[in-house]
Amino acid sequence: MSVCTAQQLSRYSGDGFLVLPDFVSTHECDSLRSRATEMVSAFDPGELKSIFSTHEQSRTTDDYFLTSGDKIRFFFEEHAFNSDGTLKQPKEQSINKIGHALHDLDAVFNRFSRTPKLGELVEDLEIEDPLLLQSMYIFKQPNIGGEVTCHQDSTFLYTEPNAIAGLWFAIEDATTENGCLWAIPGGHQAGLKSRWLRGQNGMEFRVSDSTAWPEEELVPLEVAKGSLILLNGLLPHRSYENKSDRSRHAYTLHVISAAANYPKDNWLQRTTPLRGFE
Repeated sequence: MSVCTAQQLSRYSGDGFLVLPDFVSTHECDSLRSRATEMVSAFDPGELKSIFSTHEQSRTTDDYFLTSGDKIRFFFEEHAFNSDGTLKQPKEQSINKIGHALHDLDAVFNRFSRTPKLGELVEDLEIEDPLLLQSMYIFKQPNIGGEVTCHQDSTFLYTEPNAIAGLWFAIEDATTENGCLWAIPGGHQAGLKSRWLRGQNGMEFRVSDSTAWPEEELVPLEVAKGSLILLNGLLPHRSYENKSDRSRHAYTLHVISAAANYPKDNWLQRTTPLRGFE
């Protein structure tokens, strides 16, 4: 059964993104949020405080992040700490995201991520033999929710040929005030600008096109709770800092085709096989 109309699929093909309002229920959103809250409450960081940042990414990435492809791990906001390394506020208001195998290792997230409706949606996108590659619960904390600079998902999750889609679920309303997504319509048609990969000396960017993103063409994707935004892997998109007093929770999945080659120099690697929507 088709989830998207022919007109919607045409829009996705042309723009590189598609907004599907009311894709999941308020109850489903609240269930994910409640589970994420429970997980953070149970998380004891000890001396380990891994920070997620898109600034100077190759320099600041650590092993805790690089080995998280088949695990559930917690990453802090860049501005969550005082100069002495202590948290400025409770950990519940300091976590940037949880990743990257929630969909496989947690029953609540697994159930949300593998509904028949999602399987039918990905079938509409014509991703052959789809596999769930990674998942993230993103908090975008009030006042300190970090900027995510303009990027393409395929830079970090590269396949040959390009066969990847991002599924971005709004667990709360996302607005320009609290850090919604922004995208460049049609920007995916320009091709891949760079890859972030495992080199001999650690993580590095391999740049094939160094021209600046035309960020003046960015448009805000303000969506209500329960909406789903589909993102082509080559679509340039970003989000700004959340300087408001409201969080902007979201859950994301990335789906790739089993028929495509997933190189061993991608950052995200797994010791367990990928699974589909079964």
